[in-house]
Amino acid sequence: MGFYAVLPYLATHLGSGLGMAGWLVGLVLGLRTFSQQGLFVVGGALTDRYGPRPVVLTGCALRIAGFGWLAFAGSTATVIGAVLLIGFAAALFSPAVESEAAREAVRHERDTGAPRAHVLALFSAAGQAGAFLGPLLGSLLLLLGGGFRAACLAGALVFVAVLTGHARLMPHTTPVREPAQEPTPPPAQAQHPAQEQPPAQQSAPHVVTRTAQPARSSWRAVFANRPFLLLCLAYSTYLVAYNQLYLSLPVEVERATGSQAALGWLFALSSLLVVVAQMPVTRCSARRIAPRTALVTGLAVVAAGFAAVPLTPAGPGGLLPGAALVVLLTLGQMLLVPAARGLVPDLVEDRHLGLATGALSSVSGVAVLVGSAATGALLEASAPVRWAALAAVPLAGALLAFTLPAGRGGKEQGARAVTG
Repeated sequence: MGFYAVLPYLATHLGSGLGMAGWLVGLVLGLRTFSQQGLFVVGGALTDRYGPRPVVLTGCALRIAGFGWLAFAGSTATVIGAVLLIGFAAALFSPAVESEAAREAVRHERDTGAPRAHVLALFSAAGQAGAFLGPLLGSLLLLLGGGFRAACLAGALVFVAVLTGHARLMPHTTPVREPAQEPTPPPAQAQHPAQEQPPAQQSAPHVVTRTAQPARSSWRAVFANRPFLLLCLAYSTYLVAYNQLYLSLPVEVERATGSQAALGWLFALSSLLVVVAQMPVTRCSARRIAPRTALVTGLAVVAAGFAAVPLTPAGPGGLLPGAALVVLLTLGQMLLVPAARGLVPDLVEDRHLGLATGALSSVSGVAVLVGSAATGALLEASAPVRWAALAAVPLAGALLAFTLPAGRGGKEQGARAVTG
């Protein structure tokens, strides 16, 4: 909620409010994404070493400071500093939360047989419930004359509440160092998992032991893992496409209607779709198709969303093309995000899950940094060329995703996991 009260209006603030050129606006947005997604790997590594609680609390505090700074930033240098701080804050707390969600999803799948995508879809839907309210809050503040500064301060206040809630409710955990090599259990124990630990430990399956591994070996295990790197590349094409909600969509809305007043409602539409449809879509897909298939299909739907913009006739108020983009991109997101996150525990070992979760977003952040200036330059191109080029990005990701293992879930429940 705090994030989406600010970000949809950042591009307009930079361009109209501060007078930045289009390429510079694209670069600033790319730097924001890079400092967040590109540095997720740092937050993930810190989570593996120290546990999620201190990383989450530090990230929330930095996000409060970043929004406060952005509210009063008036030059290019100060704006860049503020957006870098805002992005790095999320690079700390997001991998900690996401890796814990993935770990709990795997445990739930093991204990109940329910596909892990259900838990990860619920995680996405809960987040989008807040994202639904954020743009509405930003629009309301703008309509009341508070301006961009009021939206930033409102976002900071939201994160004060987030910080307070995590400080009170998030459990303390102490990382422990595992032996360099674990002994292999005897065959009799391997055939009877219930005998491998005493009853006291069996009664608390939710307790997770965290590990502090040598940094070099952890990074080597993750970044030398070819299937995981292919997943990162495929997922990065989605994030490049999703970033167009903040760059190309505002331009399309302003071209069609003469203002960006409807932008908040389109963001609200996206979030509402996830809140309402995420769980039904995941229930339908998780038991019928493999995670790889869901990932490929989701990327193809995202590509169709961009291709549909120049082909969709303008509807009431000229918003139909933009609405078509939002609906198809959101539908693709609902298919591919739980599938991609659910594949990560199959491709890497549990003790590297925080680092791998961060790396998934970091590789995407680098791609967004490279792609943002290029897509910003596309704003000057003709509409068919611009939207065709944007559609080609997730389509290339779908082709890459075909090379991945099928993953666990759906009809491929029995597929073997690929370890790091």
